[in-house]
Amino acid sequence: MPRIFTGLEIPEDVAQPLAMLRGGLPGARWIDPENYHVTLRFIGDVDDVVAHEVASMLGRVRRGAFALRVEELKSFGGRKPRAIVATLGPVQAVMELQAEHERLMQRVGLEPEGRKYIPHVTLARLRDSSSRQVADYLSLRAPLHSPLFTVSRFVLFSSRASVGGGPYVVEAAYPLAA
Repeated sequence: MPRIFTGLEIPEDVAQPLAMLRGGLPGARWIDPENYHVTLRFIGDVDDVVAHEVASMLGRVRRGAFALRVEELKSFGGRKPRAIVATLGPVQAVMELQAEHERLMQRVGLEPEGRKYIPHVTLARLRDSSSRQVADYLSLRAPLHSPLFTVSRFVLFSSRASVGGGPYVVEAAYPLAA
C-alpha cells in the first residue's frame, strides 16, 4: 500500500542555501535537502487501485508554469513549535493549483483536507525545542529570500513510513504549460 502525495520539487540552487540553515537548534530533526518539496495534497496510504485513479485524475490538470521564491523563515506550531519552514510566494498560482488538487482528490473519494493550506518547505521537525530557542534561531537567520524559480511541473510522490520524512520517490510528473 503506497503512501502518496502531490507536490512541487525544489531546485538544487534554492535547496542548497536552505540546507546551509541546518544546525544550531536543539531538538531539531533536519530534513535532507534532496527531500525538500512543497506538498500540494497529502493523499496518504492507499491501495494500488486508488493510486492509479489519483494518477489518472492528476493528468487532467491544465495549468501554466509559474514563479515562486522563498520569502520567509518561520515556525509552525505556535507556543509549542513543531517545525521550521521556509514559506513561499507569490502564492496565487500555487494556491489555485493546490485547490484543483483538492477538488480532484475529493472526486476520487478522499476526505477534504482539514487544515488551511500554506505553501512551504519543511526544513526541520522539532521535538523538545522551546519557543525561545526557536525565536532565537529564526532571528539570527532573518531575512531569508531566494531568487524567483520557475515551477514547470508538479509530481506525484511516494514515500515509506519513516521518522523525519523521506526518502521520496517521484512516481509521475505532470508538466505545467510554459
